[in-house]
Amino acid sequence: MAGALQGKVALVTGSSSGIGAAAARALAAEGARVVVNSTRSEEAGRALAEELPGATYVRADIADEVQAGALVAETVETHGRLDVLVNNAGTTVVIPHSDLDRASPDVWRKIFDVNVFGTWQVSVAAVPHLRANGDGTIVNVSSIAGHKTTGSSIPYAASKAALSHMTALLANVLGPEIRVNAVAPGLVDTPWTSTPEWDVIRTFVQAQAPLGRSATAEDVAHVILGLVTASYVTGEVVLVDGGLHLR
Repeated sequence: MAGALQGKVALVTGSSSGIGAAAARALAAEGARVVVNSTRSEEAGRALAEELPGATYVRADIADEVQAGALVAETVETHGRLDVLVNNAGTTVVIPHSDLDRASPDVWRKIFDVNVFGTWQVSVAAVPHLRANGDGTIVNVSSIAGHKTTGSSIPYAASKAALSHMTALLANVLGPEIRVNAVAPGLVDTPWTSTPEWDVIRTFVQAQAPLGRSATAEDVAHVILGLVTASYVTGEVVLVDGGLHLR
């Protein structure tokens, strides 16, 4: 599949580290010119863009409608087209599910502003450009938390459930010019999950998942790339959890 994305342009939101960075590298390895994006980690984002052939960096907060639109506009202005959108940017607040008081409306708004509304804003801005080439594709990064009673908090899990359903709804109306799919990872070893509060979850996953380990960012990026290049797949949410959902 070497060079499968030669001549294509891919925008990966939230791609200065973790799953987003791994996805950017995977897409670039197949020939895509990648636009790296982050809200805060500008230095890391620029460093990654310099590492990838033909890549550029755009700082934008997708939760802001104006910035979300500008991110897409700058991508097209710089590269002349947009073929692939990976909606990876996301946020959470770690709150035990039983602690209902801490899951305040402000927490819900903060999480939904990025994970749901931000993804929607970037996607809507991108659709005319993805449609123009006749074979555009969107891959959303959801979570196993959107499908099981798990996750870093109830608002986070609900946001990912919304994102997974949004994937199916968009796939239904955007074909045949645009395919829309999602990945739903379980625990992924990234800087985000490297703190001690995740160790108990990591131990559980290692003990229970049929594949006996948590995921790497590269594991998820491999599936993202597969969905980008799978020309007859749309509306799917692929669980990437080492089989944990079977237990």
